Amino acid sequence: MSSDALLTSIYDVSTPNFLIDLDILNENAKKMLTTARELGVELRPHVKTHKCREIGTISTGGTKSRISVSTIKEALFFSNGGFTDILYAVPITDHKIKGFQDIIKEVPSLKLMFDSMYGLKCMINNPRNDGQPWAAILDIDCGYGRTGLEWDGEEVLSVAMEANESKNINFLGLYTHCGNSYDAKNVEEIHKVVDETCDRIASVAKRLEEHGIKCETVGSGSTPSCNQPTQKMANLTEIHPGGYIFNDYGHTLNGACTIRDIAVKVAARVISHKKSKNHLLIDCGFLALSFNGFEEVGNYGDLCAFQDHPDLRLKGLTQELGKVTLKDGVLDFDKYPIGTMLFIYPFHCCNTGTNFHHYYVHSGDKIVDVWTPVRGW
Repeated sequence: MSSDALLTSIYDVSTPNFLIDLDILNENAKKMLTTARELGVELRPHVKTHKCREIGTISTGGTKSRISVSTIKEALFFSNGGFTDILYAVPITDHKIKGFQDIIKEVPSLKLMFDSMYGLKCMINNPRNDGQPWAAILDIDCGYGRTGLEWDGEEVLSVAMEANESKNINFLGLYTHCGNSYDAKNVEEIHKVVDETCDRIASVAKRLEEHGIKCETVGSGSTPSCNQPTQKMANLTEIHPGGYIFNDYGHTLNGACTIRDIAVKVAARVISHKKSKNHLLIDCGFLALSFNGFEEVGNYGDLCAFQDHPDLRLKGLTQELGKVTLKDGVLDFDKYPIGTMLFIYPFHCCNTGTNFHHYYVHSGDKIVDVWTPVRGW
């Protein structure tokens, strides 16, 4: 780690760098724990957002129990850090299950997800090395269209029945990700997606139970849906949002959160003035901020927001540089001398966070800690 670890102020860090506001982070964690409690469901935070044990501890309310991961390294990293009840929330395949067989004694509480007969056979043909059955959850597509068996398809019943009858499979139930909530234009549309998803996965659980297949777990979630929950989520057994712990500018565009709820920002400095083009150059390009969101919004200006500078917009990105101008009018370059620090709220916190190997944690302007996430697959 660099000498930045010894610094005390966010204004002294090298740039670009990733900052976490501890007070907002704690408040985001508290809100989601309260939401789960009031709905009467369990919270299973998805740690892929941050990949960090300290944040995992905060988001689970200190229990270190019940999380979702997206990589083998995350599963091992969190298990070695004392976390239990770990769901690998990606459809299992032959080339991945070998890795889990190798580490199963270090991650004994692992659960796997499958979304096809192929995935089920993968577990059946590759048993756990400790003699225990694979704890398995069936991924259901309730309208998002990414992974999972279609909620109203015939294959759901046949795959679930075989899983339920397999000796080395402990079939636990159902999982869905309502990622289509990100496409909602406002809170009303988020609620529509939430209610439709909850109705559909509940109908799958009922259908299976009518055939003698118990669903101990019926889970759904996304940051927009869990930040803006409806009462129908009380029919679930668990929710599994991830990005809520940070929140980001993208979430503000449909009302999933407000700017005040964003706990993370990228620190950058002005490094040049290009007066002929009416823009500043900052030392933050797409390798720090990422291009994520550009495809959705169609222009750089909607990729981020600048803390305390609502009149600024991002004009363009190259690998290590960003172009910043005004939303309207001519820049007063005297307001932004070389070396001026700007703080940027990213479009997608998960993507931006993975570009950094350390997180600088602050309360107010004071750096209070440096956290190190796991990297790799």
